[in-house]
Amino acid sequence: MVPHLTTALTGPLLELESRFLDQSTAIEQWFRSQWIDHVPPFYGSVDLRNSGYKLAPVDTNLFPGGFNNLNPAFMPLCVQAAQVAIERICPEARSILLIPENHTRNQFYLQNVARLVTILGHTGLRVRVGSLLPEVTAPTPIELPNGETLLLEPLIRRGKRLGVEGADPCAILLNNDLSAGVPEILQGLEGQWLIPPLHAGWATRRKSQHFAAYDGVAESFAKMLGIDPWLLNPYFGTCGEINFHERTGEECLASQVDFLLTRIRQKYAEYGVDEKPFVIVKADAGTYGMGVMTVHDASEVTGLNRKQRNKMSVGKEGLQVSEVIIQEGVHTFETVNGGVAEPVVYMMDHYVVGGFYRVNNARGRDENLNAPGMSFEPLAFETCCTLPDCRQAPDAPPNRFYAYGVVGRLALLAAAVEIETHAPATEVLA
Repeated sequence: MVPHLTTALTGPLLELESRFLDQSTAIEQWFRSQWIDHVPPFYGSVDLRNSGYKLAPVDTNLFPGGFNNLNPAFMPLCVQAAQVAIERICPEARSILLIPENHTRNQFYLQNVARLVTILGHTGLRVRVGSLLPEVTAPTPIELPNGETLLLEPLIRRGKRLGVEGADPCAILLNNDLSAGVPEILQGLEGQWLIPPLHAGWATRRKSQHFAAYDGVAESFAKMLGIDPWLLNPYFGTCGEINFHERTGEECLASQVDFLLTRIRQKYAEYGVDEKPFVIVKADAGTYGMGVMTVHDASEVTGLNRKQRNKMSVGKEGLQVSEVIIQEGVHTFETVNGGVAEPVVYMMDHYVVGGFYRVNNARGRDENLNAPGMSFEPLAFETCCTLPDCRQAPDAPPNRFYAYGVVGRLALLAAAVEIETHAPATEVLA
């Protein structure tokens, strides 16, 4: 399935894709030089927005779910990339412990966990799934809709090591983003690789930290390529000490919204973009599309009604939102089966291993699509994101998806820089 863009591709994005195609050798050499200096995260996913004049990441997840939504044909890519990642971290590894989210009723998420177990198993590892749920006190099989069975086991802490009955792995892979904080059972481990590291979880991580790192990456890449970094990079600002219930921090929020909208209008004028600029206000920590709103004018954030304040005040795990990021909104002109769509690129180590389209028929092209009504098109990427074809047009599927892969890898590189920059002195990186 090939995405459809509702705008003619004659503007900057087509020029951007042409530049990627013409400079693919230089781009790959640049990435190789970057990965010499920075250790890629074990895995990650990046939400992209394609406006027809701009292609930019809007969110980067270091604990990605959704591996079950990837094209099954890309399984060999996943296994090969996972092998590289394991060899980089713990080449002598024979077993690994996978710790998922506590979504035992979310069958789609559990299928993602099962797919990760399959991928890791094909690398030659014995994979066990340890649950943080207190009610999991014995091995608990869960039947999945696709006929598979996932076995959850209780975690066992022995001194400063963590495992399950009969297994003492050298590596622990988190697929839990730690939004509710770092459980005591995960603290103070020694002699085991914890991947991603604890400070990559939402207990401490902030989206604004990631996009600050992305600023530097995009600037360096754009300079190498000879392009305007804005074509790859959404402007952003932050406000701390927000209390939506008490309406404190509204002045900061309105000021940041107005400042960003002014900058965006200037860019729109420079590129002849005939669209209404907007920003996205969202919690600076957390996932699942909670605490997100679209804003077209600063006045919209100074008089929120009770329903809007309630929506913005609570994030995942019921945590109160006190810090927000204000991010330049990027229109999406892509549609799949008539629904507004955005590509999501998946990576393991520094390799692109596939992707899919998030589609939401109930949302507009200037709204967050990670919301009720969304669906996934797992077979949307007919080709992988790493093989451009110079014989075809810049917007042909292999080249469109190559462009997605380039920008996805830029976000992954920014995540590597982010993790390094904010690592506690006592924490070992993996």
